[in-house]
Amino acid sequence: MNTLTIELPLEGLPLPAELPDNFSDEVRFFLALKLFEQGRITSGKAGRLSGMGRVEFLLAASRSGVPVVDLSQDEMDEEFAQ
Repeated sequence: MNTLTIELPLEGLPLPAELPDNFSDEVRFFLALKLFEQGRITSGKAGRLSGMGRVEFLLAASRSGVPVVDLSQDEMDEEFAQ
């Protein structure tokens, strides 16, 4: 698997004692969430990036307040008219 390493200044992070054990998992999820929210990656890619399945990611995104469906009003009207 190819990986990407990101250098971050420690001064910008919580104190090491305040970091949860799964901090890297949280960071991967928040990165995937933001890229998905901006429309830069699909939900499938976001799920893979965050170490989840697509549906699990969509449920987590929704719980985080990120809309998982981007439909216009006309599209919504058409969808719910059926």
